[in-house]
Amino acid sequence: MAAPPAQPQFMTTIDRRTHPDESRIDDIEYDQIVVPDNKSWKNLFAYVGPGFLVCIAYIDPGNFQTDLQAGAQYKYGLLWIILLASCAALIIQSLAANLGVVTGKHLAEHCRKEYPRVPNFILWFLAEIAIVACDIPEVIGTAFALNMLFNIPLWCGVLITGLSTLVLLLLQQYGVRKLEIFIALLVLTIAGCFFAELGYAKPNSSEVLEGLFVPQLKGSGATKLAISLLGAMVMPHNLFLHSALVLSRKIPRSVSGIKEACRFYMIESGFALLVAFFINVSVISVSGAVCNSPNLNSKELESCKNLDLNEASFLLKNVLGSWSSKLFAIALLASGQSSTITGTYAGQYVMQMILSFELPFALIPLLKFTSCKAKMGLYANSFSIAATTWIISFLIMGINIYYLAEKQVTSLRHSKLSIVGIVFCGLLGFFAMLVYLASIAYLVIRKNQEGSHLIALSDRQEENVTLPRQDIANMQLPQTRNSDLF
Repeated sequence: MAAPPAQPQFMTTIDRRTHPDESRIDDIEYDQIVVPDNKSWKNLFAYVGPGFLVCIAYIDPGNFQTDLQAGAQYKYGLLWIILLASCAALIIQSLAANLGVVTGKHLAEHCRKEYPRVPNFILWFLAEIAIVACDIPEVIGTAFALNMLFNIPLWCGVLITGLSTLVLLLLQQYGVRKLEIFIALLVLTIAGCFFAELGYAKPNSSEVLEGLFVPQLKGSGATKLAISLLGAMVMPHNLFLHSALVLSRKIPRSVSGIKEACRFYMIESGFALLVAFFINVSVISVSGAVCNSPNLNSKELESCKNLDLNEASFLLKNVLGSWSSKLFAIALLASGQSSTITGTYAGQYVMQMILSFELPFALIPLLKFTSCKAKMGLYANSFSIAATTWIISFLIMGINIYYLAEKQVTSLRHSKLSIVGIVFCGLLGFFAMLVYLASIAYLVIRKNQEGSHLIALSDRQEENVTLPRQDIANMQLPQTRNSDLF
């Protein structure tokens, strides 16, 4: 008597797609970079790229302006905020990458399938506002840089920036790798310029290290600036962008292949964010060293009190020399141009589905999706990772809510409205804050409805077992004849 086979020849599955237009990972059409199906550190180079597009948001002109003010007003005392924010950013960005790698869908797609029509529309609208709010200072910063370098009027610089962004985005027509290389070169240009600035400014290294590792907040002004630094470091559109960029790689769909992709993306993101961290530290250190120099005249001291991108060029030129001003302009040009490209790039993915205000509406779905076993299977966040990320998220959200409330109170206190007008605006703002908090509570409390279209692999399955493919799942298996059983 011939015994029946212990295991089936093929892995089969019931098609559990809840949407008729939902496709499996192997059916997704992208201009993908194929990662070799072998275990090697050489595979790391195939994953390099998305992290550099993402890190641009951490070194855009808006960040530069906040860094300049932090250094000018508090020297190196707020550097620890940059270190803390960079560590939090690495954890959060890694979750965004993991979501795309494991499920084959980016964050905007998950939101579209998870939430009803009205919440989806609100999430889309807020995400678009966030991207526009990011692009405005980036375009203006690039226009400032063109004015510093070539004396081009600001309005012409804005038009040139918009046109050049559209032209450079055409690089993606020749493959995503070309765009990634171009952005990586711009990031290295920014780094080179500010490292050279450090050579001119010569900040005290022991004071810089103390500022990095000894937390301190001297006065309410330092608290406000620290909140600005933290808010400028974690961008909501970056979560949508990172979860989508990882889909440009066609990875081996096995347990080991997915684990390798998650690990290498974390290493790649860590390196890119480390470069961004050093650039931010350099900007603050240069500003702190220049504005605390004993050789400043009264006009230069006045510039340090309210240091912006335009004043920084004047200050660096007078204190460190004209070459320093040119280096700053080149770095600002590279920063503004690259960040407008990535901001516009992120908008393409958001179309499928005030920054601190919108952050919870991207961050909460990301944390819930990556902690959900129905979506992530054995790649769902562990308890320690989930607890850590939720603590970080609630701290960021709490700081942002405090900042919004404090801004409202300060604006009303210094407004020239009548008592009736102040009371009306105050009540309107209070009602808006309640709606805002209720919306956040809805996202936190609501249970996930949609599972992943993939079968989650269990820990007991072997490393070399691949996820089921549509062509194999639909294949007609050979029928066992009754005569074979006797």
